[in-house]
Parts: sequence; structure tokens; C-alpha cells
Amino acid sequence: MAKKAKGNRVQVILECTEHKDSGMPGTSRYITTKNRKNTTERLEQNKYNPILKRVTDHKEIK
Repeated sequence: MAKKAKGNRVQVILECTEHKDSGMPGTSRYITTKNRKNTTERLEQNKYNPILKRVTDHKEIK
């Protein structure tokens, strides 16, 4: 899970949206940090999915 932080930076988990919708087993997740003060909305990044073997859209989950 995301770790509690003292300052404005928090750890978030990014999960692949295409892999989730495809129904294939497994998940592609990345852990990164974001500044809570500057980025209030959910984070979206393009990251490599090793199961699908291509770059896909990853969105922040709880």
C-alpha cells in the first residue's frame, strides 16, 4: 500500500488500464511519488507493460 509521508510527497500506485480490461491473468503495477500540493488530481503516465510487451496507459489507483 501507499506509505504515509510527512510532507507533500506521497507514494502512489499506477496500474495498467488496458491489461485490466483485457482479462489476461496478472497485473502491471508501478510505484512512484507525486507532490500532493501541485498535483491534486489522479496521476496518469505511459509505462511499459511486460506482459503485453508494449507501452500502455497506467492510472493511479487507491
